[in-house]
Amino acid sequence: MKQQLKEIVTLWSDFRRFFAQQLQRLPLQTIDWYIIRKFIGTYFFSIALIISISIVFDVNENLAKFTQNDAPLSAIVFDYYANFVPYFANLFSPLFVFIAVIFFTSKLAGNSEIIAMLAAGISFKRLLRPYMLSCVAIALLSFYLSAYVIPHGTVTRQQFEARYKNKRRVTTAENVQLQVSPGVVAFFQHYDNKQRRAYGFSLDQFQGKKLVSHLTAVQAQYDTIAQDRYHWHLQQWRQREMRGLKEQITSGEELDTIIALEPTDLIYSKGQQETFTLPQLRQYIQRQRQRGSTNVVQYQVEYHKRIAASFASFILTLIGLSLSARKRKGGMGLALGIGMALSFIYIMLQTVCSTFAVNADFPPMLAAWLPNLLFAVVAYFCYRQAPN
Repeated sequence: MKQQLKEIVTLWSDFRRFFAQQLQRLPLQTIDWYIIRKFIGTYFFSIALIISISIVFDVNENLAKFTQNDAPLSAIVFDYYANFVPYFANLFSPLFVFIAVIFFTSKLAGNSEIIAMLAAGISFKRLLRPYMLSCVAIALLSFYLSAYVIPHGTVTRQQFEARYKNKRRVTTAENVQLQVSPGVVAFFQHYDNKQRRAYGFSLDQFQGKKLVSHLTAVQAQYDTIAQDRYHWHLQQWRQREMRGLKEQITSGEELDTIIALEPTDLIYSKGQQETFTLPQLRQYIQRQRQRGSTNVVQYQVEYHKRIAASFASFILTLIGLSLSARKRKGGMGLALGIGMALSFIYIMLQTVCSTFAVNADFPPMLAAWLPNLLFAVVAYFCYRQAPN
């Protein structure tokens, strides 16, 4: 866990250095650097503030469970909260961007700085440049963390929750049938994920609609220490091979074989899609589709949400700037109120669309992108009403 935190800090340091070098090549003026520093600083301040409040509430809610289950302090800090913070900070990153834009832009407008910029001949489009450049940095970093870094920490956090927080976890499966590869179908009468062992195993191979091989075993043990994947150890096995009108039967006590199946294909646990990196998620979806599995919708939604969340930063930034760039008599209260309302609507849309995708046969890609599409229309309307 400490290694992962070090990796995140190193990544941010390298990314900040690289982004600063790229910005130096652009024809940026003092006003651009001023807005970029304000934007990035307010963004991280809002993250620190809201996540700190979330930690306080989470500790208050789960302290009894941690004490009851004898969770060590080091595991609570490094395995749970050290992964809790980056996960939720990155999950709501577009909303933190939205709040940061409204907060510091309203302050600029209240101090008549926006009016001075517009009066000096700076158009609203020109004013957007440093905002969009800041969004590029935040969106790229957020995407890389969600796609490649945070899933590893999520595995540690979920293991902690399963051991010390929520001990109810699905560890068995009954009557599992799935397609291993084209024309090859596997069946497990019972599977125990704790022991990585299956009972009542059969493997059927077809050519067209004709059965050519039928392999059965009393037990099938997944080899967790093998260097390669998909190693299974069969006990009390029997195989029938149909060759035209002839049939060949072989049997034995033990057999080591390769079957393109893993425990993750047999047991689904809540939040499992969050533990996969983006390449792993894509490979898992493709493999499950080939097997004819229908339980891939939540994985497809997760895959598209990670990409859509990066673009959401640009849309919400445009809305936030358009709402808060005008100086108002009551200060930032109205703009902040509208911004918070739009934030809750965005979260609600994400939740509703994801639920529809899983339970109501709603297209997963559309479910992930629909909030962005709707808010893009709102952003265009706000942009047309912005002061120029």
